[in-house]
Amino acid sequence: MSITLNFELNDRDLAHFQAAMERSQKAAEGKSDEEIVNCAIALLSDAAKVHIPDFIKDRLLRLDDMIAMVRDDAWALPEADKQRVLSALMYFCDPSDVIPDHVEVLGFLDDAVMIELSVRELKHELDAYDDFCDFRSHEAGRRGVEAATLGRTDWLDGRREELIDRMHQRRERDFGTGYGGSSGYAHSRGSYVRGWRPGVFKFG
Repeated sequence: MSITLNFELNDRDLAHFQAAMERSQKAAEGKSDEEIVNCAIALLSDAAKVHIPDFIKDRLLRLDDMIAMVRDDAWALPEADKQRVLSALMYFCDPSDVIPDHVEVLGFLDDAVMIELSVRELKHELDAYDDFCDFRSHEAGRRGVEAATLGRTDWLDGRREELIDRMHQRRERDFGTGYGGSSGYAHSRGSYVRGWRPGVFKFG
């Protein structure tokens, strides 16, 4: 038997997580891009060793996508966009969790909340990357090659530039509108299958 639990974060709750993010960003000052990414990878590695509920697992997959966005040579985010993603990842360099990660079931709940907020903030970046991975997987299948073997190619570069430009336009259009109405989990096509990406999160 399973049960569904819903909870709502009010402005005071959101302010708490915003303050936690600001503390983490200050604590992470001076860390290299690689060190910041490795902090997030370490969280995923710890999560893969324990039982976690599906709603937390879904969010950890989106953290894996954020990591892939800054490590994927074919995607090659422009530096300003890359720094937006790294800024969100800085939270996971802070060892002072609200709920210690070793607590069974709920240990990653506060991380999941922060990931959810980051996903909403990075909605356009994640949507564009999802589309890119979808396109790469489709084209790799059509051409009879493995998506994992593809580097920078003319047809990937053309699609990448188109999606990056569209991402910037949408972000500029929505500037100042807050987190928006989508958390990035439901793709606009509905039947979206997660395309290949250089992810690290593995679970049973």
